[in-house]
Amino acid sequence: MKLPKSFYSWTTIAGAVVASISFLLIVFTLITGLIFPGEGGDYLGIFTYIILPVFLIIGLVMIPVGTIRKMKKDRSREVVREVKYPIVNLNDPAQRRVVFIFVVGTAIFLLFTSLGSYEVFHYTESNQFCGTLCHSVMEPEYVTYQKSPHARVHCVECHVGSGASWYVKSKLSGLYQVYSVLTKAYPTPIETPIHNLRPARETCEECHWPQKFYDPKFVTDKHYLADEENTEWNVQLLMKIGPEHSALGQSEGIHWHINPGVKIEYKSTLKRDTVVEVKFTDLKTGETRVYNDSQLSKIASDDTLTTRTMDCLDCHNRPSHDYISPSNFIDKAIAAGKISKDIPEIKSVTMEILVKEFPTTDSAMNYISARVNKYYKRNYQEFLDTGKYVLDTAIAFIQDGYRKNIFPKMKAQWSAYPNHIGHIESNGCFRCHNNHFKSNDGHVITNDCNLCHLIKAQGTAGNMEYAKADSSLTFNHPEDMDDWKETACAECHSELY
Repeated sequence: MKLPKSFYSWTTIAGAVVASISFLLIVFTLITGLIFPGEGGDYLGIFTYIILPVFLIIGLVMIPVGTIRKMKKDRSREVVREVKYPIVNLNDPAQRRVVFIFVVGTAIFLLFTSLGSYEVFHYTESNQFCGTLCHSVMEPEYVTYQKSPHARVHCVECHVGSGASWYVKSKLSGLYQVYSVLTKAYPTPIETPIHNLRPARETCEECHWPQKFYDPKFVTDKHYLADEENTEWNVQLLMKIGPEHSALGQSEGIHWHINPGVKIEYKSTLKRDTVVEVKFTDLKTGETRVYNDSQLSKIASDDTLTTRTMDCLDCHNRPSHDYISPSNFIDKAIAAGKISKDIPEIKSVTMEILVKEFPTTDSAMNYISARVNKYYKRNYQEFLDTGKYVLDTAIAFIQDGYRKNIFPKMKAQWSAYPNHIGHIESNGCFRCHNNHFKSNDGHVITNDCNLCHLIKAQGTAGNMEYAKADSSLTFNHPEDMDDWKETACAECHSELY
């Protein structure tokens, strides 16, 4: 089958070969993915939808480039042509073949381009693409996401949301992220992208309807003391998520902060962990009130401070990537029966180990196993004689808790990404509710515990203290200390590690 002489150049032939091979490989990988779903992992998707299409396009571009170059070269050699510009003459068999190849090839290319573009869109929006493509760089986020309450929500539903404009913004941002990974220019730990996330009302509130989160919630927290018996300490709280009854709407309770009738703005440092000014506006009456913390007057003059209108993410800042502290995940493991409470000093021994920093996860795994076994062999040989299996099971769950919450290579853990829900291990609520913020007319943002929750019961298992139905208890610290009210919880609890 003869083609016009201008098609016979090495560039054109090479382009045709590259395009043909790329097209065949794309078809092959597509069929492979259909026959063996799940095989090949993320790399198969990268080659099918991103890498091979690039080579296909390069090959297709090379064909006309080679043809044009051949025509120019022929003209420079004074090759006589009957016409200077191509004329489509379907009576000419050679031209008819070219037109046929062009039309059929273009139709096939457009068909596969549309299908490929659709698949590329979905592939780049998938959780696997977001979480595993960059391996260890995004490992902390992907691991913590999988154990979060949002594990069935796609990453892009929170990080991008709906609409073409935010999709384009995310892809442009992704180009820099790819560059950072390739050049290893990313920070460790990776900073939380709080400044370029969409407002919570455009993402979170697509599923969560704040006006309907009214009812108080009863919560039981189980903790275990770092003593020989791993003494169980329970606290039962009535969390005032909303008012006493739903008819009051959002007039009180924790979710009052996002009441549609009020607007709360605050001025803070870039990471939003230190608030220096709070402004309250009653949208119905127009009344405003500004609260300032006199202890932070020096910070208040900093030019890097940002002003923000409060929304869900100011408290719920770790909805899908929550790094649980060692004390917390060990308590949960004991409460769930995964670590036996009967192992003497297991809480204390574990905390002593996990306070250390390790260069790699593997070194941490080896140290945990060796240190625990050595400690019990030296101090509790009698227990070890009968409880070796129980201890080995505990070691496995300690290691599992470490792997899911602490990532040495990326320096990612709970202290790097504090959770602002509560006030035990980070200032959280106490960023504003600390009795230091005062307005000119004498109003104070109080740190009264009963503002957000009521303690209905507390104490050791079997010796609980209960409040009456219409009352609450004053917190009784499990350790023997009387000055716990004088300092924020995090001042002590964050120093345990």
